Amino acid sequence: MTTSAQPSVVASVHGLRKSYGPAENQVVALDGVDLEIERGRFTAIMGPSGSGKSTLMHIMAGLDQATAGRVRLGDQDITDLDDGQLTILRRRRVGFVFQAFNLVPTLDVAANIRLPFELDARRPTGEEQSWIDVLVSTLGLASRLGHRPHELSGGQQQRVAIARALATRPELLFADEPTGNLDSRTGRSVLALLAAASTEYGQSIAMVTHDPIAASYADRIVFLADGRVVEDRPRSTAEQISALMLGMERAA
Repeated sequence: MTTSAQPSVVASVHGLRKSYGPAENQVVALDGVDLEIERGRFTAIMGPSGSGKSTLMHIMAGLDQATAGRVRLGDQDITDLDDGQLTILRRRRVGFVFQAFNLVPTLDVAANIRLPFELDARRPTGEEQSWIDVLVSTLGLASRLGHRPHELSGGQQQRVAIARALATRPELLFADEPTGNLDSRTGRSVLALLAAASTEYGQSIAMVTHDPIAASYADRIVFLADGRVVEDRPRSTAEQISALMLGMERAA
Protein backbone atom coordinates (compact mmCIF):
# COMPACT_ATOMS: atom_id res chain seq x y z
CA MET A 1 0.00 0.00 0.00
CA THR A 2 1.43 3.36 -1.01
CA THR A 3 0.95 6.58 0.90
CA SER A 4 0.78 10.10 -0.49
CA ALA A 5 2.89 13.02 0.61
CA GLN A 6 2.05 14.49 3.97
CA PRO A 7 -0.93 16.84 3.67
CA SER A 8 0.98 19.43 5.74
CA VAL A 9 3.54 19.86 2.96
CA VAL A 10 2.45 21.96 -0.02
CA ALA A 11 5.73 21.76 -1.95
CA SER A 12 9.13 20.14 -1.55
CA VAL A 13 12.49 19.59 -3.21
CA HIS A 14 14.93 16.78 -2.47
CA GLY A 15 18.56 16.63 -3.58
CA LEU A 16 17.87 19.63 -5.81
CA ARG A 17 20.76 20.71 -8.00
CA LYS A 18 20.86 23.34 -10.72
CA SER A 19 23.93 24.15 -12.77
CA TYR A 20 24.60 26.22 -15.87
CA GLY A 21 27.21 26.02 -18.58
CA PRO A 22 29.65 23.32 -19.73
CA ALA A 23 31.51 21.17 -17.20
CA GLU A 24 34.78 23.11 -17.46
CA ASN A 25 33.06 26.44 -16.70
CA GLN A 26 30.05 25.20 -14.76
CA VAL A 27 28.19 27.54 -12.41
CA VAL A 28 26.32 25.75 -9.62
CA ALA A 29 23.25 27.72 -8.53
CA LEU A 30 21.78 25.04 -6.24
CA ASP A 31 23.83 22.30 -4.65
CA GLY A 32 21.80 19.50 -3.09
CA VAL A 33 18.92 21.43 -1.53
CA ASP A 34 16.32 19.61 0.61
CA LEU A 35 13.37 21.78 1.60
CA GLU A 36 9.69 21.39 2.46
CA ILE A 37 7.20 24.28 2.36
CA GLU A 38 4.44 23.80 4.91
CA ARG A 39 0.82 24.25 3.91
CA GLY A 40 -0.94 27.34 5.24
CA ARG A 41 2.25 29.07 6.36
CA PHE A 42 4.20 32.15 5.23
CA THR A 43 7.80 31.16 4.44
CA ALA A 44 10.55 33.63 3.56
CA ILE A 45 13.55 32.49 1.51
CA MET A 46 16.57 34.72 2.06
CA GLY A 47 20.15 34.98 0.96
CA PRO A 48 22.66 37.30 -0.69
CA SER A 49 22.76 37.85 -4.44
CA GLY A 50 23.86 34.65 -6.13
CA SER A 51 22.78 32.43 -3.24
CA GLY A 52 20.25 30.56 -5.39
CA LYS A 53 17.04 31.81 -3.78
CA SER A 54 15.36 32.97 -7.02
CA THR A 55 16.50 29.83 -8.86
CA LEU A 56 14.95 27.73 -6.08
CA MET A 57 11.65 29.59 -6.37
CA HIS A 58 11.59 29.28 -10.16
CA ILE A 59 12.15 25.52 -10.01
CA MET A 60 9.56 24.98 -7.27
CA ALA A 61 7.06 27.03 -9.30
CA GLY A 62 7.68 25.09 -12.51
CA LEU A 63 9.29 28.06 -14.27
CA ASP A 64 12.66 26.30 -14.58
CA GLN A 65 13.84 22.71 -14.50
CA ALA A 66 16.33 21.06 -12.17
CA THR A 67 19.62 19.55 -13.27
CA ALA A 68 19.16 16.81 -10.66
CA GLY A 69 16.86 16.00 -7.74
CA ARG A 70 13.07 15.86 -7.37
CA VAL A 71 10.41 18.56 -7.11
CA ARG A 72 6.90 18.02 -5.74
CA LEU A 73 3.81 20.20 -5.58
CA GLY A 74 1.42 18.69 -3.09
CA ASP A 75 1.44 14.96 -3.76
CA GLN A 76 2.50 15.33 -7.43
CA ASP A 77 6.07 14.91 -8.64
CA ILE A 78 6.49 17.69 -11.23
CA THR A 79 10.19 17.12 -11.99
CA ASP A 80 9.72 15.54 -15.41
CA LEU A 81 6.62 17.36 -16.64
CA ASP A 82 6.90 18.89 -20.12
CA ASP A 83 6.33 22.56 -20.92
CA GLY A 84 2.65 22.10 -21.69
CA GLN A 85 1.98 20.23 -18.46
CA LEU A 86 3.92 22.81 -16.46
CA THR A 87 1.94 25.63 -18.05
CA ILE A 88 -1.34 24.04 -16.96
CA LEU A 89 0.06 23.37 -13.49
CA ARG A 90 1.17 26.98 -13.04
CA ARG A 91 -2.17 28.26 -14.31
CA ARG A 92 -4.29 26.12 -12.01
CA ARG A 93 -2.24 25.46 -8.89
CA VAL A 94 0.34 28.23 -8.43
CA GLY A 95 0.06 31.99 -7.96
CA PHE A 96 2.75 34.63 -8.56
CA VAL A 97 3.41 38.13 -7.23
CA PHE A 98 6.43 39.77 -8.85
CA GLN A 99 8.37 42.91 -8.01
CA ALA A 100 7.41 44.40 -11.38
CA PHE A 101 3.64 43.76 -10.84
CA ASN A 102 3.23 42.39 -14.43
CA LEU A 103 -0.26 43.80 -14.93
CA VAL A 104 -1.68 43.96 -18.47
CA PRO A 105 -1.72 47.70 -19.30
CA THR A 106 -4.71 47.54 -21.66
CA LEU A 107 -6.95 45.81 -19.10
CA ASP A 108 -8.72 47.49 -16.21
CA VAL A 109 -8.37 46.26 -12.63
CA ALA A 110 -11.38 43.93 -12.80
CA ALA A 111 -10.10 42.29 -16.00
CA ASN A 112 -6.56 41.95 -14.63
CA ILE A 113 -7.91 40.13 -11.58
CA ARG A 114 -9.99 37.80 -13.77
CA LEU A 115 -7.08 37.10 -16.12
CA PRO A 116 -6.14 33.69 -14.65
CA PHE A 117 -9.66 32.47 -15.36
CA GLU A 118 -9.58 33.86 -18.90
CA LEU A 119 -6.28 32.09 -19.58
CA ASP A 120 -7.90 28.88 -18.35
CA ALA A 121 -10.82 29.48 -20.74
CA ARG A 122 -13.46 29.67 -18.02
CA ARG A 123 -15.39 32.06 -15.85
CA PRO A 124 -15.21 32.20 -12.06
CA THR A 125 -17.78 30.05 -10.30
CA GLY A 126 -20.17 31.72 -7.87
CA GLU A 127 -17.96 30.71 -4.96
CA GLU A 128 -14.85 32.00 -6.74
CA GLN A 129 -16.55 35.31 -7.55
CA SER A 130 -17.51 35.68 -3.90
CA TRP A 131 -13.85 35.16 -2.97
CA ILE A 132 -12.79 37.76 -5.57
CA ASP A 133 -15.28 40.18 -4.02
CA VAL A 134 -13.70 39.57 -0.61
CA LEU A 135 -10.24 40.22 -2.05
CA VAL A 136 -11.35 43.42 -3.79
CA SER A 137 -12.92 44.71 -0.57
CA THR A 138 -10.05 43.64 1.70
CA LEU A 139 -7.45 45.16 -0.63
CA GLY A 140 -9.35 48.44 -0.99
CA LEU A 141 -9.84 48.11 -4.75
CA ALA A 142 -13.62 48.45 -5.03
CA SER A 143 -13.42 52.04 -6.29
CA ARG A 144 -10.63 51.21 -8.76
CA LEU A 145 -12.11 48.29 -10.73
CA GLY A 146 -12.57 50.37 -13.89
CA HIS A 147 -9.09 51.92 -13.77
CA ARG A 148 -6.14 50.77 -15.86
CA PRO A 149 -2.71 50.18 -14.30
CA HIS A 150 -1.27 53.54 -15.37
CA GLU A 151 -4.03 55.26 -13.38
CA LEU A 152 -2.96 53.53 -10.14
CA SER A 153 -0.19 54.12 -7.63
CA GLY A 154 2.55 51.53 -7.19
CA GLY A 155 0.92 50.22 -4.05
CA GLN A 156 -2.46 49.91 -5.76
CA GLN A 157 -0.87 48.07 -8.68
CA GLN A 158 0.77 45.62 -6.28
CA ARG A 159 -2.55 45.05 -4.51
CA VAL A 160 -4.14 44.25 -7.88
CA ALA A 161 -1.31 41.78 -8.53
CA ILE A 162 -1.97 40.15 -5.16
CA ALA A 163 -5.71 39.94 -5.83
CA ARG A 164 -5.02 38.35 -9.23
CA ALA A 165 -2.58 35.87 -7.70
CA LEU A 166 -5.01 34.85 -4.95
CA ALA A 167 -8.18 34.85 -7.08
CA THR A 168 -7.98 31.16 -7.99
CA ARG A 169 -6.97 30.14 -4.42
CA PRO A 170 -3.69 28.59 -5.59
CA GLU A 171 -2.10 25.82 -3.58
CA LEU A 172 1.02 27.94 -3.24
CA LEU A 173 1.65 31.63 -3.82
CA PHE A 174 5.19 32.65 -4.79
CA ALA A 175 6.19 36.25 -4.12
CA ASP A 176 9.48 37.43 -5.63
CA GLU A 177 10.71 40.59 -3.85
CA PRO A 178 7.08 41.83 -3.76
CA THR A 179 7.93 45.13 -2.03
CA GLY A 180 11.10 45.95 -3.96
CA ASN A 181 9.51 48.77 -5.97
CA LEU A 182 7.39 50.20 -3.15
CA ASP A 183 8.00 52.88 -0.53
CA SER A 184 8.38 51.60 3.02
CA ARG A 185 4.84 52.43 4.16
CA THR A 186 3.20 50.79 1.15
CA GLY A 187 5.60 47.86 1.43
CA ARG A 188 4.56 47.23 5.03
CA SER A 189 0.92 47.31 3.96
CA VAL A 190 1.53 44.72 1.24
CA LEU A 191 3.45 42.46 3.64
CA ALA A 192 0.68 42.71 6.21
CA LEU A 193 -1.81 41.65 3.52
CA LEU A 194 0.29 38.63 2.59
CA ALA A 195 0.62 37.66 6.26
CA ALA A 196 -3.15 38.01 6.71
CA ALA A 197 -3.77 35.81 3.66
CA SER A 198 -1.79 33.11 5.43
CA THR A 199 -3.08 33.49 8.99
CA GLU A 200 -6.73 34.29 8.20
CA TYR A 201 -7.32 32.34 4.99
CA GLY A 202 -4.74 29.53 5.24
CA GLN A 203 -2.90 30.57 2.09
CA SER A 204 0.52 28.96 1.58
CA ILE A 205 3.10 31.61 0.66
CA ALA A 206 6.79 31.39 -0.26
CA MET A 207 8.47 34.80 -0.53
CA VAL A 208 11.95 35.43 -1.88
CA THR A 209 13.51 38.51 -0.31
CA HIS A 210 16.80 40.05 0.79
CA ASP A 211 15.03 42.46 3.16
CA PRO A 212 15.08 41.57 6.91
CA ILE A 213 12.00 43.72 7.53
CA ALA A 214 10.03 41.86 4.87
CA ALA A 215 11.22 38.49 6.20
CA SER A 216 10.11 39.42 9.73
CA TYR A 217 6.48 39.11 8.60
CA ALA A 218 6.97 35.41 7.77
CA ASP A 219 6.31 32.41 10.04
CA ARG A 220 9.59 30.82 8.98
CA ILE A 221 12.82 32.04 7.40
CA VAL A 222 15.05 29.81 5.28
CA PHE A 223 18.55 31.13 4.52
CA LEU A 224 20.54 30.12 1.45
CA ALA A 225 24.23 30.70 0.74
CA ASP A 226 26.24 29.34 -2.18
CA GLY A 227 23.30 27.23 -3.34
CA ARG A 228 22.72 25.49 0.00
CA VAL A 229 20.33 25.87 2.93
CA VAL A 230 22.48 27.14 5.80
CA GLU A 231 19.83 28.18 8.35
CA ASP A 232 16.14 27.46 8.96
CA ARG A 233 14.45 29.30 11.79
CA PRO A 234 10.99 30.33 13.03
CA ARG A 235 9.57 33.85 13.02
CA SER A 236 12.25 36.35 13.97
CA THR A 237 12.56 40.10 14.32
CA ALA A 238 14.19 42.20 11.63
CA GLU A 239 17.06 42.86 14.05
CA GLN A 240 17.63 39.14 14.65
CA ILE A 241 17.55 38.44 10.92
CA SER A 242 19.98 41.28 10.19
CA ALA A 243 22.39 40.02 12.85
CA LEU A 244 22.27 36.50 11.43
CA MET A 245 22.88 37.73 7.88
CA LEU A 246 25.81 39.88 9.06
CA GLY A 247 27.30 36.86 10.81
CA MET A 248 26.92 34.79 7.64
CA GLU A 249 28.68 37.46 5.59
CA ARG A 250 31.57 37.63 8.07
CA ALA A 251 31.93 33.85 8.01
CA ALA A 252 31.95 33.73 4.21
